[in-house]
Amino acid sequence: MPAVPAGFLNIDKPPGITSFDVVRAIRRAAGVRRVGHAGTLDPLATGVLPVALGEATRLVEALTDASKRYTAQITFGVETDTDDAAGVAVATRDIGALDGPAIAATLALFVGEHPQVPPAYSAIKRGGQPAYRAARRGQPLQLAARPARADALRLTAFAAPVATVDIECGKGYYVRALARDLGRALGVGAHVSALRRTAVGPFAAERAVPLALAVERLEAGAIDALVHAPDAVLTGWPAVLLGPDELRAARQGRTLELEPRPGATIQPELRARAYGPDGRLAALVQAASSRTWHPYRVFAD
Repeated sequence: MPAVPAGFLNIDKPPGITSFDVVRAIRRAAGVRRVGHAGTLDPLATGVLPVALGEATRLVEALTDASKRYTAQITFGVETDTDDAAGVAVATRDIGALDGPAIAATLALFVGEHPQVPPAYSAIKRGGQPAYRAARRGQPLQLAARPARADALRLTAFAAPVATVDIECGKGYYVRALARDLGRALGVGAHVSALRRTAVGPFAAERAVPLALAVERLEAGAIDALVHAPDAVLTGWPAVLLGPDELRAARQGRTLELEPRPGATIQPELRARAYGPDGRLAALVQAASSRTWHPYRVFAD
């Protein structure tokens, strides 16, 4: 079997397993020790789960910060302890005359950046303890609200008691918390009954490969069009080209002096991807001034 190159897989995660289960399956099939994922999906959820192989694991942060899209089914009238269908009902209410316009109008109140309390069953740690462990013991933690950003919330269907909502959001956003807060704002309670992630940064569900098929291809060595180049997650970043001397300096962690392109405006702390003379990604660099850059992440030759 040919060696699997460093890069990213766009995996379509099936329901009923954890994100780490996906990593474990890919690690075994690819024969690659260093494997990671970007953006945990709950067992209930399906959809895009970018998986990094080898040196690409050092670029997972770029996807963690990337925007994400989801399609959620939110069931009104029932709150659960996990804020999704995997939990136990803790409150039920009659939804009465709840309709689409009321849901859409209330959704609009959650667009933008607002404080959001993570679900009691989440991986948020306090004192080194994940919240979900305390919740399972019947001692849920009192979690503090954190800033969370929703760029768009669109009601696409409502067949009582279930609404379908398309969501565009930033990192650290909990769709389960949105469902909980939306239900409370409408006075009827709600939980997520189905969730599919449709995009993470440049990776979209339309081109995601089902986990079982990805494992089959990796085991057969059929990796063409399966593994995306590591810098696929950096396409929105500016690029700089390094000569041989600059490449050596970057590999030694020394500050680089690069002539800006005519008309280019270089802001301090701007981050860029740097390529060597062979066209391979060599480092991630950050501007210290209009002419000087510091390599803060260097990749193996």
